[in-house]
Amino acid sequence: MALAEVCGFQPARKGLDIAEATAESANIEFNSQLMLPPFANPGLNLGNVLVDESGKEIQMHFDHGTTTLGFKYQGGVVLAVDSRATGGMYIGSGSVRKIIPINKFLLGTMAGGAADCTYWERVLSKQCRLYELRNRERISVAAASKLLSNQAYNYKGMGLSMGVMIAGYDKRGPGLYYVDSDGERISGEVFSVGSGSIFAYGVLDQGYRYDLTDEEAYDLGRRSIYHATNRDAASGGIVRVYHMKPTGYEVISEEDCKDLHYRYAEEKKK
Repeated sequence: MALAEVCGFQPARKGLDIAEATAESANIEFNSQLMLPPFANPGLNLGNVLVDESGKEIQMHFDHGTTTLGFKYQGGVVLAVDSRATGGMYIGSGSVRKIIPINKFLLGTMAGGAADCTYWERVLSKQCRLYELRNRERISVAAASKLLSNQAYNYKGMGLSMGVMIAGYDKRGPGLYYVDSDGERISGEVFSVGSGSIFAYGVLDQGYRYDLTDEEAYDLGRRSIYHATNRDAASGGIVRVYHMKPTGYEVISEEDCKDLHYRYAEEKKK
């Protein structure tokens, strides 16, 4: 309680009335509650809050763009992503970190709504830590992905936008799962998610095999993302490559796709 008083923590009052959603949107008074959209029933009305010059409501379309990929091989799991955040044709940021550490042995990727992916993977990080404290062992990759899938399923049809990969290493070895905002959960060897995934898959399908060396795996992930940024206008920025090992994850490289473009162009000339 003393820490709560120092931090100014105010617990949310019980019995939030959905009919008063507009009045309860501000979290100034109760800083522990989530801020709600400033209109009633956000699950149904989120896409109808824009109006044109004549005052007619227009549908809000969430146009997402990204490229993320992950694959298992004999050395663990490699994740590679770009860093561009877009809203339709507008580039909001060129330096988004789309690989989110959940703990030392679990990583999550981001595709879809940046806020949704970031928030729910942070919630997953909390739940994984609680699992460790209660059971005195690390949570498995399968269990972690199932927790995220269950959370997403509870909000199915309410406007969430997520297409994430959960990668990790546990006592069963490397694990890689795809989880989306409908609660779907798939285990696999190779995944690519996002608007540029069709281009990344073209490179992955040609170069992937399970017995890749570490350097070959890093180069495959890096080249796959680069070619996606070259063809997909909604992907670009920094190409980040992470390696999930038995000892935890390691950041392999963070290189601008422009630098990769000129490097690969010079390689073709040789």
